[in-house]
Amino acid sequence: QEAARELGFDAATARRLALETFAGSVQLAKHGGEDPSVLRARVTSKGGTTERALSAMDAGGLAAIVVRAARAAAARSRELGDELGKDEA
Repeated sequence: QEAARELGFDAATARRLALETFAGSVQLAKHGGEDPSVLRARVTSKGGTTERALSAMDAGGLAAIVVRAARAAAARSRELGDELGKDEA
């Protein structure tokens, strides 16, 4: 959404663009019956916009960031579970 705003879209259009992009990807992954990497390869044209975006994400270490975020959330979930368990004892 922020990127769309930086590219000149108004706030409502930027939000809709962001949400619809992710919603479409999720629907395709849920109902496509194939691994998401296969689906991604199908929509990624050599030298195209998706390829450029994916390259930028790779260069920025997005996959590692997502993994770190998931680990941090899981660790906090365990901490909260431990804290709540102590309250019940």
